[in-house]
Amino acid sequence: MSNSLRERVREKLVRQLEEDGPPDSEQEDTRQVSVRDDLDRLDAVADGDPLIEELAARYLVP
Repeated sequence: MSNSLRERVREKLVRQLEEDGPPDSEQEDTRQVSVRDDLDRLDAVADGDPLIEELAARYLVP
């Protein structure tokens, strides 16, 4: 059974955050903040929302 596009995008975002390690309390990493925000946005939308396609285009390799 294959993962949905939403699941693949979510896995990619979570993996990026894990690979980056814990946030630096002294200096905010704008890329980490952007990835966390996109993960929150992904979790907030319904299946089929155009945002899922937008995030897939941004984070998944074609």
